[in-house]
Amino acid sequence: MAGDKYISFSKYVSGFSFANLGIFTGFADGIYNAVYALVILDIFRSSAVVGLYVALYSAFCMFVGLFANEIFRRFSKVRVFYFVLLMLAAGYAMMSFSILPRTFITLDFTTGIAITLSAMLIPLFMSDFAGNVGMARLNSRYHLWLNIGALFAPLVAVTIASMWGNRSAFMASSIIYMLAWLFFKCFHIVQPDKQIKPVNPRRTFRALWKNTRAFFATPGMLRAYLINFGYYSLRAVRLLYVPIVVIEAGFSKDVLGWVLTIGIIPYLILSELMARAVRKYGTNIWLILGFGSFAGLSAAATLVTGYPLLAIFVLWQISGALMEPVHDLLFFDNTKPAQRTRFYGVFRTSVNMPNVIMPVLAAACITFFGATTSVWFVTAVMGALAVGIIITPHK
Repeated sequence: MAGDKYISFSKYVSGFSFANLGIFTGFADGIYNAVYALVILDIFRSSAVVGLYVALYSAFCMFVGLFANEIFRRFSKVRVFYFVLLMLAAGYAMMSFSILPRTFITLDFTTGIAITLSAMLIPLFMSDFAGNVGMARLNSRYHLWLNIGALFAPLVAVTIASMWGNRSAFMASSIIYMLAWLFFKCFHIVQPDKQIKPVNPRRTFRALWKNTRAFFATPGMLRAYLINFGYYSLRAVRLLYVPIVVIEAGFSKDVLGWVLTIGIIPYLILSELMARAVRKYGTNIWLILGFGSFAGLSAAATLVTGYPLLAIFVLWQISGALMEPVHDLLFFDNTKPAQRTRFYGVFRTSVNMPNVIMPVLAAACITFFGATTSVWFVTAVMGALAVGIIITPHK
């Protein structure tokens, strides 16, 4: 096994076992994302302020991700994963009942720690148990289950939200994460406990800085980071502002639910096809097609209204489906197994950093142009820049 040592585990456990966790995370996160922006909008009453809040929240999650390597050095990944799944189940349950805005925000940041670590651990587990299967195939299986789980999540979310209020939908996410904890428990994975040493803050920050420098000094890592940053930049703006734009345009929550649900279908159709296409044609062609088409559709979204805008929200999911199985493969293809746990925390900041930068840029656009739909100008520029990075020759 690459990475950490494992004392024992069920004979049925493989990389696919961890990829199958995608059905839980996809369903739970799909419900959460469908109503999250609306809940934050209810609190702050401004789509621009929503962007600034999400930027602050994401900066916090990025900080957590940077120190993940220090957490994994002190505690086994299995123990941490058990803890974060329970933390998500308990946190989302409390968020569904919280009334005061400050209570919700405190819980939001607390669960942010857990969701950051959970999103890091699943790919690391898949890498540890990949064997001869390879990460490309496991990534494809993980994203297939992720999207199957997310398929009906928006309809479930808006149905619950319509009946009992937006925040009540978080209870469904809580139940799903509790089921994920029980599913993971069936793996019977045991890792040796690590000796807990006193934390020296100065030494910890020094180690963090040294690790970050080593990451970017490794050939191929800067390019891998920028491509992943570009993918999650588009995703960050889409997840945050599509629900707000749909509601502000006068459509109902039921329409929003169908837009989000139909948008999952391209991911389901293309998931397995992309696994074979990547093996045959490589990754670059699909990244270029994905980023390029997303940029073009984003430019069109700044100009159209009504049902044509809803059609664009669905169509650019095809762009996302082309990129989803390949956007992080540059990291796994250019690192040795022993480097992955060490460097993954730094690499994962390319997931959180867009959620810091992009909402701020989006808020600036909204403030300057006076319309929420102006945020699609940001995604158009980002998509074009990503294509430029991909086609630029590299060492």
